[in-house]
Amino acid sequence: MKAIIKRAAAAIGLATLFAAPVAAQDNSMEDILQRGELRVGVQTQGAPVSFIDKNGERTGLAIDIVKMMAEDLGVKLVLQDYDWKGLIPALEAGKFDLIAADMTPTPERTAKLLFSRPFFYQQTVAYTTNDKPHAKWEDLNQAGLNIGAVQGGTYVTAVKEFLPNATVKEFASGPAVAQAMSAGRIDGAVSDLGNVRGYQGQFDNLKLLEGIISEEPLAFATRRENVHLKFWMDNYVELITANKELNGLLDYWWNSTAWQADH
Repeated sequence: MKAIIKRAAAAIGLATLFAAPVAAQDNSMEDILQRGELRVGVQTQGAPVSFIDKNGERTGLAIDIVKMMAEDLGVKLVLQDYDWKGLIPALEAGKFDLIAADMTPTPERTAKLLFSRPFFYQQTVAYTTNDKPHAKWEDLNQAGLNIGAVQGGTYVTAVKEFLPNATVKEFASGPAVAQAMSAGRIDGAVSDLGNVRGYQGQFDNLKLLEGIISEEPLAFATRRENVHLKFWMDNYVELITANKELNGLLDYWWNSTAWQADH
């Protein structure tokens, strides 16, 4: 308990120091502490980052991180579920304090939101079904092939940039893409390595194609006026990186499939 209190005090103290020039205009952290709630927007289904497990509980890498955040701040965690395309509009509308998802801080997004420093980096990959002849992701760059990706996400951009001869097909969520792929309604799909490992646990006919398409930083987002909260998140990433807590979560949720047996 003492370690948690010290870690929380350090996070608040350093974030306050860094954000001092704008503190008079920004009450984001004060609002969270006074209301006693950290309100977080999460993706409805996006294993292993955020999903409902077989026990009916909300869990995942992002969920574990924001649970730690709320505990260290001494406030209640309130989660709000949205489809991927609804996360940013809901944040901008003030429905919650931050987005905790596998979101890349693209130039378009950072023009209107503040992102924390990256929690980790994802590897963008391609997958298909076992009966398809494709062996590596470049094999999907063919005219006449339909490649699935999550609507409004960077995977759509990756298909257009790296597989320009194919046709992108957009879906509301990653699981919807995986289901369409397993059912043979598309020829291939693009996602990140962690998600694909999860989909392979759900659908036994999916195969990962060779090669990494790209690597992208993933971070949490808040409204552009919430400068203090942004600095607090930056400092929090530094703290849980230094004490190895983040590495432990990544090893469990992202770098292995160990979580599938538990959830």
